[in-house]
Amino acid sequence: MSAPIVVHRPSPTGGRRVTAGGEILGLAYDDHDLTEFLRRAGLSDGERILDDPQWVEWRGGRAHQYQAA
Repeated sequence: MSAPIVVHRPSPTGGRRVTAGGEILGLAYDDHDLTEFLRRAGLSDGERILDDPQWVEWRGGRAHQYQAA
């Protein structure tokens, strides 16, 4: 079973697409953006789950890295 939140690989121009349940939440340029997307999706403790693989899957790059690929 995959994590419900996916942080996709960094784009060529920087930032990472964030999806939850297949729905695009936005393009995050840092952890603050990511936690704000999660808050808007109803997860008030988003910063606490960023490193929990049951919740968040980081694809195509290192976790917490948002610079251009």
